[in-house]
Amino acid sequence: MGSTAAAAPFGLATIGQIAVTAADVGRAIVSYREVLGMKLLFQVPNMGFFDCDGIRLTISGAEKPAEHNSSAIYFKVPDIQQAFHSLVERGASFEAEPHLVARMPDHELLMALSAIPTAIC
Repeated sequence: MGSTAAAAPFGLATIGQIAVTAADVGRAIVSYREVLGMKLLFQVPNMGFFDCDGIRLTISGAEKPAEHNSSAIYFKVPDIQQAFHSLVERGASFEAEPHLVARMPDHELLMALSAIPTAIC
């Protein structure tokens, strides 16, 4: 028997895992753990797994030589200036200080791009 209620249209919403390719996996793992202060779940050869408030982030090497994908991860923070200064103190480098990206109906969206493929907003 079919339901008379209309089915909701399909759409992706919840992130289960994000995979990022790194040229130097060991260095990337150290940067994400020590500079960004992320929680390392576990590490296996050529891969590291982090917990991002319930979403898993995987750092891995390229499957084929010379294959490096560009990736970015955007993290929400309650105070971008405080986050920016804390990360700089830990050794993170940024392309520029936090800047306005867009005026949203309920807030201003600010962003700072890191040399590590990560942004805070």
